[in-house]
Amino acid sequence: MGVQARRSRSGGSRPSGQHLLRSKVIIEEIVAQAGVAPDDLVLEIGAGTGGITDAVARAAGRVVAVELDPEFADTLRHRFRTRPTVEIVESDFLEVPLPDAPFRVVGNLPFALTTPILRRVFDDPGSPLVRADLIVQFEVARKRASIWPSNLLALGWLPWWQFELVRHLPAAAFDPRPSVDAGLLSISRRTPALLRPSERSEYVKLLRTAFRREGLPIDRSLRGRISERSWKHLARARGVQLGARASQLDVFDWVAVFSVVRGLP
Repeated sequence: MGVQARRSRSGGSRPSGQHLLRSKVIIEEIVAQAGVAPDDLVLEIGAGTGGITDAVARAAGRVVAVELDPEFADTLRHRFRTRPTVEIVESDFLEVPLPDAPFRVVGNLPFALTTPILRRVFDDPGSPLVRADLIVQFEVARKRASIWPSNLLALGWLPWWQFELVRHLPAAAFDPRPSVDAGLLSISRRTPALLRPSERSEYVKLLRTAFRREGLPIDRSLRGRISERSWKHLARARGVQLGARASQLDVFDWVAVFSVVRGLP
């Protein structure tokens, strides 16, 4: 979880915003809700002392538990020394190669590193990732699960992924106790996807162009990319206001804009 993610075993404040989930009841409920199956390969982010790791290992076929802190990693190696289906990787998750076979991700994310981790996991829609169940700050979970108004980061993922805020997790369930509550965010593949994985780069470039001029209507923020006539036709067909700005279009509207810009039917 990055250099700033190092944590103290003493239970003191952690600069990264990492707080270990101490409630075994909640851990079991989360793993059950995630539907982890015996043939699943699960990549765990920030395994800590292994509370979530243990529950996942009893449900999954194989677990790769990533932990940066050397002391925690030693604890994990000792705890799971007789469990051949559990692999401990002492490393920064942002530098760990992702599996090339179908896999799932679980993790209690350091609050301060949530966005870099989400980018690492979801920026490549062509990866074999199947699903992710992640504990994040509650307000972040609510924002990511919101379908409108839109934001640039989420729009870059939504053609391929669906985000759902599954549950609220009280601060008292964590050690050390954070200053804010957490939420469980479940992310699954959108079926069918709205765009091909190979189209993501061009699609995100279009979004960035529009969001750089967020205060302007779409036909002005994308001047030179979409004609006024094409925008009026698209807006009327979709029930979108002619003066709508970038954040006022949802992912389906943006996919339609992208298709018009590319000259697709």
